[in-house]
Amino acid sequence: MIVAGVMSGTSLDGIDVALVDIRHTKTRHHIKPLAFYSEPYPKAVREALLAVSNAMTHTATIARLHFLLGELYAEAVLKASKRHRPALIGLHGQTIFHEGTPVEYLNHRVASTLQIGDAAVVAERTGVQTISNFRERDIASGGQGAPLVPYVDALLFRDRRTGRVALNIGGIANITAIPRAAAAEDIVAFDTGPGNMVIDALVRHHTAGKQQYDRGGALARRGKIHARLLAAMLRDPYFAMSPPKSTGRERFGQEFVGGLIATGVAMGDLIATATEFTARSIALGVAQAGGQPRELIVSGGGVHNKYLLRRLAELLPDLRVCSSADFGIDPDAKEAIAFAVLAYEFAGGRAANLPSVTGARRRVVLGRATPAR
Repeated sequence: MIVAGVMSGTSLDGIDVALVDIRHTKTRHHIKPLAFYSEPYPKAVREALLAVSNAMTHTATIARLHFLLGELYAEAVLKASKRHRPALIGLHGQTIFHEGTPVEYLNHRVASTLQIGDAAVVAERTGVQTISNFRERDIASGGQGAPLVPYVDALLFRDRRTGRVALNIGGIANITAIPRAAAAEDIVAFDTGPGNMVIDALVRHHTAGKQQYDRGGALARRGKIHARLLAAMLRDPYFAMSPPKSTGRERFGQEFVGGLIATGVAMGDLIATATEFTARSIALGVAQAGGQPRELIVSGGGVHNKYLLRRLAELLPDLRVCSSADFGIDPDAKEAIAFAVLAYEFAGGRAANLPSVTGARRRVVLGRATPAR
């Protein structure tokens, strides 16, 4: 079955569409990437999404963006599908709020998440059944609704002889520790903390919006790491928490970045410090996951930051640091591929969450179907 996976991550870069040929036998999944297409968000859309992400905002703005993103997702799928028509679409949507750990609200303990981008619009415009709302069922089952990609990481990278860690560096960085010959219950995965999110925000501020990210890590390489500020950043309680755990803009978004800028540290040094913060928090996460991995397989936008990858190799000298491209998986496409696989699992009625990862009480089928007709 050809499935389109649609993903837009916390970096708010744009829309990624991966077309994947997936087959399932009694013993394994056969996952063959066919095509990948990426469409940057229009500037006005990106700014509107930033404004509503983890902020108290007017419901009309969210409702309008919800339907507008549905149109943009459908257009991206149609552009990506010129050579391969999908039979199914897996739509992650754009996360604008995620609070996987329950909080006290109106005399109830409530966990919550919200991904916008209307599946009905996507199904109507493309004529393809669309699976969306992947996080909700896991949360309803007592989980954090994230991370969900580790299920697919295990399908792609599990090895009988070699322990591996799959690292995705998007806006938030997350790892999936896959011991050799791992069973589902052996998988350990969680968000390690910020990936590109803090770095990108500082670069945009430093360049007055002329640069959206630190190309190759050039700015960080020229700056000086502020040791005391770095130590204070690493004292954030999140890093001492035991998994399962997940995080996002609510912890490392605009307020966090504003606090860094307010320190008065030179911007070049802040970018260097934020890059080291990402590298150190990832290394802490790898140590926290335990096991004896031999390879760190990197995907996501951060794979293009050569300085960051160099620091990871220096901090984790016992691991071979490599790209998911070495395993036939485009590092920019991996998360979109993952949601194609999750949609395929929904269609087959197979549970695709990992309670050892999300904290759910049981394994459940993830997603909600919107028929094409």
